[in-house]
Amino acid sequence: MTTIVGVQYEDRSVIVADNQVTDFSTSSMRRLNHPDMKKIAQRGAFLVAGSGEVMPCDVAQHFWNPPKPTAKDKEDLYHFVITKAMPSLRKCLTENGYDFNEGKGDNKADGESRFHFIMAVGGELFDVADDLSVCRTQDGLYGVGSGADFALGALAAGATPEEAVEIACRFSIYSSGPLLTMEQYK
Repeated sequence: MTTIVGVQYEDRSVIVADNQVTDFSTSSMRRLNHPDMKKIAQRGAFLVAGSGEVMPCDVAQHFWNPPKPTAKDKEDLYHFVITKAMPSLRKCLTENGYDFNEGKGDNKADGESRFHFIMAVGGELFDVADDLSVCRTQDGLYGVGSGADFALGALAAGATPEEAVEIACRFSIYSSGPLLTMEQYK
């Protein structure tokens, strides 16, 4: 599981992530931490932070070559992410073996997603769900993963993004450090 937060500031965006991966494939639910496993990656003009299933996160963070926004695209980055970046990511995920239909119709708990991303491009943050739908928040606070509720509450109470993830790591058994912080300026 994971705790990732993003904060949209006037001049930049900041994303902070924990480092824990929880392996649910064994009965022991192993907790894995390693400095090579980073939950935020630079992919061209994008920062990609991923939670949930490891495979789609790995593909998005290591295989995907996202389109570069043109000057015209930068006038409306939300439109660019929906119309150009997400089709590119869908193609990359599919070509690398990700099945968007797998798990549909299973008895999953309401709201449970297979993966979830926070992405930054042009210094702006975007919430990307496992169907590659794209959303934004008016308050500029983003959170994904099992510790997101703790972290978002901490952010709303005035914590810095790093403090918010540290607080989530204290209360979510599926999150732990070290933390990684990346920022992108407009």
